[in-house]
Amino acid sequence: MQDRLKELQAEALEKVAAAADLKELNDIRVSYLGKKGPITEVLKGMGKLSAEERPKMGALANEVRDAISGQIEMKQKELEEAAVQKQLAAEEIDVTLPGRPVKTGSHHPLTSIIEEIEDLFIGMGYTVEEGPEVEKDYYNFEALNLPKGHPARDMQDSFYITEETLMRTHTSPVQARTMEKHQGKGPVKIICPGKVYRRDNDDATHSHQFMQIEGLVVDENVRMSDLKGTLEVFAKKMFGEDREIRLRPSFFPFTEPSVEMDISCKICGGSGCSVCKGTGWIEILGAGMVHPNVLEMAGYDSKKYTGFAFGMGPERIAMLKYGVDDIRHFYTNDVRFLKQFSVEE
Repeated sequence: MQDRLKELQAEALEKVAAAADLKELNDIRVSYLGKKGPITEVLKGMGKLSAEERPKMGALANEVRDAISGQIEMKQKELEEAAVQKQLAAEEIDVTLPGRPVKTGSHHPLTSIIEEIEDLFIGMGYTVEEGPEVEKDYYNFEALNLPKGHPARDMQDSFYITEETLMRTHTSPVQARTMEKHQGKGPVKIICPGKVYRRDNDDATHSHQFMQIEGLVVDENVRMSDLKGTLEVFAKKMFGEDREIRLRPSFFPFTEPSVEMDISCKICGGSGCSVCKGTGWIEILGAGMVHPNVLEMAGYDSKKYTGFAFGMGPERIAMLKYGVDDIRHFYTNDVRFLKQFSVEE
C-alpha cells in the first residue's frame, strides 16, 4: 500500500509538470484527489492493516495529497501567469501610433438660433422664463383675452387632453403666469422660448410641433416706439445691419394695436425677387401693445401700466438665415443636413 501511494504521487507529479493548460491541470486534480480517485481507492484497504500501521499509512496518504495539491497550486499560478503574458502580447498597443480622431457633434441649428436670440435679449436686460407644455385652458386662452367660444380655441387647432387642459398652442401662457406672479407690480421684461403644439398638417412650412419665442415688457410709459426700436435692434443683429423693417397693421386678441413685422429681403435688397414674391419684404413675426384686458386679468392697473409683446418662430428665423427650404429638415435628424452647421475648432 505504501509503495502504491508513492507510485501514485510520482505519477501525478509527472502529469502536473506536463500539464499544458488550466483545464488539463484541473482534470488531473479531480482524477487523483477526487473522491473516486486512486488514492481514495488505496485507502479503502486500510481496514486490513494493524492498529500500529493505520496511523502511519494515514499520515503518508496526507503527505501524498499535500504534495500533489502543492504542486498543482504552483503549476496553476505558472499557467495563469503564462496566460496573462500571452494575452498582453496579443493585445499589445503601439502607443507611438497616431490616435483615431473622435467624431464630435455640434449644436442643432435651432438650438444655435434660440441661444443667439436669448443672448441678444439678455444683453438688453431681459430674463428667460419657462412654463409647462401641458397647460391649463385658463392660461393658454382666457388670461390672454381668448374667452370660451373664440375661433382660436377650435378643437381643430389644439390638442386637448381634458376640457380644461391641453398642449399649449403658444408660449404666451408663460407671459400670463409671469405677470400673475408679479401681482400687478412692474417692471416685467422677459422672453419665453419653448415647444408649442397645434393640430396642423406637416409640410414644408408647417409642423404640428414647433418652437416659439415670445417677448413681453410691462412697465409704466411703455410705448409703441419702444416696441419698434426693440424689433429693429433684433432684426439688424440677426440678419445684418443693412436690414430694414416695416410694421403692418394686424390683429391678435391679446394685443391692441397689433402688427406684423417684415424685414427687407436680403436676396434682392428690397427690389423684389422670387424669395420675397416680388414685394421686397419677408414676414418675420407678430407683435403689438398688450391688450388692457390681459393686463387687468393679471392684476395690473391698465391705466398705470402698459406693455408690448412679440412672438416669433425660431424655425422661420433659421430658414431665412440659413436658406433652408423645408421645416421638416430640422426634425428628421438627417446627419447630412446637420453636418452643414458643424463648427470646426
